[in-house]
Amino acid sequence: MFIIGERINGMFKKVGAAIREMDKKAIQELAVKQVESGAHALDVNVGPAAAAPIPAMEWLVSTIQEAVDVPLAIDSAKADVIEAGLKLCKNRPIINSTTAEKAKLDLLLPLAKKYGASVIGLTMNEKGVPGDVEKRTELALQILAAAMENEIAPEDLYIDAIVLPVNVAQDQAPKVLATIGECSLLSDPPPHFIIGLSNVSQKCTHRDLINRTFLVMAISKGLDAAILDPLDGDLMDAAATAELLLGKDIYCDSFLEAWKKKKSQR
Repeated sequence: MFIIGERINGMFKKVGAAIREMDKKAIQELAVKQVESGAHALDVNVGPAAAAPIPAMEWLVSTIQEAVDVPLAIDSAKADVIEAGLKLCKNRPIINSTTAEKAKLDLLLPLAKKYGASVIGLTMNEKGVPGDVEKRTELALQILAAAMENEIAPEDLYIDAIVLPVNVAQDQAPKVLATIGECSLLSDPPPHFIIGLSNVSQKCTHRDLINRTFLVMAISKGLDAAILDPLDGDLMDAAATAELLLGKDIYCDSFLEAWKKKKSQR
């Protein structure tokens, strides 16, 4: 299970303030805590925190890399902001993200090739997020085909079937799970499968429980990556236990500690 820590995002009030104030200590402490808790990579998103997002992204990437040595997922809706981050990455970066829209694929996939980045592809286009499994799978195939045309291997692509908040789109969570199963047949080897986990519980009560339960369900369907909060210890334990029960790890009485140790060495 490849875990991308979600916490360095300017949409969070404290993180936004730290970006505006260029508070290196606050950002670096958050980076270290996420990695120590089991994150293999960190999402980096300036969000609405800066009037000048390019220098803010450059500062953020440099600040994080002074404190931790993990890949970064450069997260922005603007290609020039993404490229500003990619240029500074010491480890192989991840582009978060493209959609199936041709204009975005034509813009971002060449950047991925140029900087040797992996790519997260969202199963949506200019019409929005499809409501059915078949259309999500069709868009995933379009993204995969475009990636391969740009010499990006399936192993370097993460398909995100886009889980919607359960309080407004309750029927969509099962469709995301079904899409993961369908997309596993698109190529050999298949692309990776990822979700932005916190979306499923947005503005819901019992958010932690919803996140934890859906993550386990998705792992059972083939999910092998997630953008989530690694500081949620119960969530991380649930992921470890799911992988154990699926036979991905060998049982021992201290399997939680063993899982964390293994993940920290990835």
